[in-house]
Amino acid sequence: MKRKASAVWNGSLKEGKGTISTDSGLLSQAQYSFGTRFEDGKGTNPEELIAAAHAGCFSMALSGQLTNAGTPPESVATTATVTLEKRDAGFTVTNVHLDVTAKVPGATQESFDTAANNAKTGCPISRLLNTEITMTARLE
Repeated sequence: MKRKASAVWNGSLKEGKGTISTDSGLLSQAQYSFGTRFEDGKGTNPEELIAAAHAGCFSMALSGQLTNAGTPPESVATTATVTLEKRDAGFTVTNVHLDVTAKVPGATQESFDTAANNAKTGCPISRLLNTEITMTARLE
């Protein structure tokens, strides 16, 4: 299985701008720029898209882990926060923090924690990222 996205950048780093599109069409020429990446400009940026991918991947992985353990969730809500820092080698993603809340009838705290940790290390986006991944997981 292969998924595609594309980006086009026009101009210099600080004054230029670009667009990001996905083959599914969900993102179609979504605007990004220096301002949307390093300041508070309107539009998206690569780190925000990584956070969205990680939150979605993790939520599905946790649902799978919980279902396989015999306690399918009613809901899993995940926010992923990607930290981008300037280092000697340049800007680097240094951390992703997953903040998850799940409604899981019949789950114990121990079984939920096991499932959440397995999902954190096992989801494909977690395995893709070469950074520290932390998590706060709450069972409701």
